Amino acid sequence: MTASTLIRAARKSQRLTQKQLADRTQIDQSRVSRSEGGRDTEFGVVERLLAGAGHRLYSAPTQRDDAATVAEEIRRRLEEGEKDRALRALLQLNDNLLAERGLVRGILGLAEPASTLDRAWDAALAGLVAWRLREGGLPAPAWVSDPSRYLDAPSTLDVDPADPIPPPSEVPDEFAERSVLVWRDTFASV
Repeated sequence: MTASTLIRAARKSQRLTQKQLADRTQIDQSRVSRSEGGRDTEFGVVERLLAGAGHRLYSAPTQRDDAATVAEEIRRRLEEGEKDRALRALLQLNDNLLAERGLVRGILGLAEPASTLDRAWDAALAGLVAWRLREGGLPAPAWVSDPSRYLDAPSTLDVDPADPIPPPSEVPDEFAERSVLVWRDTFASV
């Protein structure tokens, strides 16, 4: 996860605006913006901004991308009209979560991802993290239960219109709870 992603995720998890975070940390709002944009990542500034949002910086023994980083990738791919590549990013997060054990797996799902700007994909991210953390015997972070991570009506990710809609028995429970219709075997390792 990049420093800019960490800062943005920490700020949004506390429902703060950039101005509010700037006021809390006595750092100019334009510098907060530059830090979130990846243009000002001085360690001391990053540490102060995270602290202002009630977070601390920790190091984890992994090189794998977390849910917040993958959400940014998905958003970018969706903006480019590349739903197949967005799905590949979601599958990579699945593989990342499965590859880690214990607290490191939990860390990959901890930071609240920014919205992908598509409610179905936001719900899918929450469902995937909830599913894989539950399998690992880990508690799910609060963001996966946020109402914005649930759909009002069942929906697919609409990657391939020819793909049939899975029956409920073939949808992971955490996805079904969020009304995201995806095949369980989509997430099977190959």
